Amino acid sequence: MILFPAVDIKDGQCVRLSQGKEDQVTVFSPDPVAMAQQWADRGCEYLHVIDLDGAFSGQPRNAELIRRICTAIDIPVQLGGGVRDLTIAKAYLDAGVQRLIIGTLALEQPERFAELCSAFPGQVGVSLDAVDGMLKTKGWVEDAGQHIFDVLPQMEKAGAAFIIYTDIARDGMQTGVNLEALEALCEKTTIPVIAAGGVHTLDDLKALYPLCAKGLEGAISGRAIYTGTLDVSAAQDWIRSMQ
Repeated sequence: MILFPAVDIKDGQCVRLSQGKEDQVTVFSPDPVAMAQQWADRGCEYLHVIDLDGAFSGQPRNAELIRRICTAIDIPVQLGGGVRDLTIAKAYLDAGVQRLIIGTLALEQPERFAELCSAFPGQVGVSLDAVDGMLKTKGWVEDAGQHIFDVLPQMEKAGAAFIIYTDIARDGMQTGVNLEALEALCEKTTIPVIAAGGVHTLDDLKALYPLCAKGLEGAISGRAIYTGTLDVSAAQDWIRSMQ
């Protein structure tokens, strides 16, 4: 199991949104690079970075800041937000990003998503963000009109390297993970799944751990690690003890 600490960037700051709402912002640090270094120093093996400005605008907005993060730490970075074409994707990979997360594009232009997967095999995943299983796009502000299970075959065919499943209703709310939905997803696909939304304490990671045998790769945590309800060092120690 991998614990992915989240560094969400908005207006050059490290923030967290509640349920993905752009106007419900909590600023946790004015320095995203320092936050990235902190999580790496605490033993994390992979960093999850989202350019929220890019997610809402459809264009990269923090490329230089993301390059600095990749340079500053010695663990891999996965990045989402505003990656909409081959040129942007290549620029981020050349800047040091290990793998890319595609959201809106994968649902609205599946042929272009497949092109990205083909151009960068093993480095392009999809973010499936849902409320009660129904998908959202454009930074969670528009309904996609599809259920998460409806799109799995096309994601597998395209060559998605991983799926990040976000339960929007639980994101940033620290209400616990949706184990039932995650288990159903893992059982429906052969693509590795990463859980997002609702990770509050170490007990949530422990509850998720059995799903690793069914295809769960790990879990993303944001607000919980910033407010301290999930101690990153303790979580890393527990994960290592289970390996």
